[in-house]
Amino acid sequence: MRGIFITGTDTDVGKTYIACKLARQLTSEGLKVIPKKPIESGCQNKDGELIPADASALKLAGAYDGDLSDVCAYRFEAPLSPVRAAGMKNQRITIKQLEHACQHNTDAGFALIEGAGGFYSPLATDGLNADLAKALQLPVLLVANDRLGCINQILLTAEAISNRGLKLAAVVLNKKYSTNNQEMDNAEDLRGYISAPIYQIENNQETLVALSRHLQSL
Repeated sequence: MRGIFITGTDTDVGKTYIACKLARQLTSEGLKVIPKKPIESGCQNKDGELIPADASALKLAGAYDGDLSDVCAYRFEAPLSPVRAAGMKNQRITIKQLEHACQHNTDAGFALIEGAGGFYSPLATDGLNADLAKALQLPVLLVANDRLGCINQILLTAEAISNRGLKLAAVVLNKKYSTNNQEMDNAEDLRGYISAPIYQIENNQETLVALSRHLQSL
């Protein structure tokens, strides 16, 4: 499989936002994007069908013409971790099932596979996001909220990725909230500790293009 596994330092750091920007960029460069969010909780119930918001956004951003079920195979309504949401429905979802869902129909494109929560967040009955990334053997794109304190989270997660024998493809600092701290420069500080490239996306198209090209080169 060709592609990347997108994870975060925590939940609500902007993984889907960054994944969608990347999907649109890759598509504009002529790549066939295969978006995957194999399991999603917090889905909205519309007329008896659970609609996964993140997976739907990824499908649209990647101009994916397959079924939504190809993007997100397992959906749950409770706004909890996927494991707990599945347990409330007496369902047992395994890493092997999620691995199979990620590998389905990915032969002819670039797979953007988004986890749920942080790298060590529970994802299946028998494993974490880290276990799915390990099973897929894809480079890992790490997204963090560009705020005071994120360096600790990034370095811990980068070490966890390395300990799993995986390649840290890049770090994306997502400025999710505005800050008045003009002297803070997490990208510059991080470069003294990790060798992976660091990108601050914001609304900089050139940076997004550079990230896209870098990921394609892996």
